[in-house]
Amino acid sequence: MIRENGNEQEVLGLNKHPCLSPEAFGKNGRVHLAVSPACNIQCGFCTRKFHPTASAPGIARQLLSPEAAADRVDRAVEICPEIAVAGIAGPGDPLATHHAEQTFRLIHARHPDLVLCMSTNGLELACKAERFWEIGVRSVTVTVNSLQPSTVTQIVPRIAVGSRMITGTEAAGELIARQLEGIGKMASLGAFVKINFVLIPGLNDHQVADVARTASRLGARRINIIPLLPQGTFAEHQPPNCSDIEMARASAESHLPVFRHCQRCRADACGIPGKPTPISLSNLVECENTFSHG
Repeated sequence: MIRENGNEQEVLGLNKHPCLSPEAFGKNGRVHLAVSPACNIQCGFCTRKFHPTASAPGIARQLLSPEAAADRVDRAVEICPEIAVAGIAGPGDPLATHHAEQTFRLIHARHPDLVLCMSTNGLELACKAERFWEIGVRSVTVTVNSLQPSTVTQIVPRIAVGSRMITGTEAAGELIARQLEGIGKMASLGAFVKINFVLIPGLNDHQVADVARTASRLGARRINIIPLLPQGTFAEHQPPNCSDIEMARASAESHLPVFRHCQRCRADACGIPGKPTPISLSNLVECENTFSHG
């Protein structure tokens, strides 16, 4: 099993990150900020939507402006001082629009001690890595579900690069290449890079080790195996069982440490993972100003 430099994690503040450090899980909190209105790829299992109570990645109660998101962080840390992380993980991709960058700049100015993290599909990561490092982002999660174009095509039928819409194997090859470049670039800057791998039985379950091995060589430090939530074009697909998940974790663990406490949080999750969220905290977004998708 790969061992990590604990001193480095402490310097970056990542020993307080409940999604990276098992020791921080259940002790430290995070606030997810739903500021990203659009995505530049279409994953078959992704159904970004707004819902008051449903619990799944990409779901939020409402979309926040960068200013409203920064105000939310102010109130969140006041209510829950254990919050150590401000993250952006949806409902769209943080790198597809400028809203995440604006939000991070506001938060870093007000709360320089908070760990800033984001979760991205990686399509635009390489070209924006230095910019996000400069504004204080030290933790990046990249969702990589396969390195085989024939598999990626079945998961991601199309991507948008600038004004171009690309489909098929060309899209898959472009996405894979950009993801790997982005992982290497962010890791070389000093960021802690985690890989999310959505486990889809019968499709990519035999490709976990390949992703973990390649990402590790590029500087990634952890991997999270996420079981498929059957929805979207995968609504009828069988999700992995406990045995499938453990086999995938074992396959990955010879290359990267595996994070085993993932809660598959909403895009507006707030509080300490693994602990009940105070009512005042869960209702925090109700009084926020919003802006429309664009």
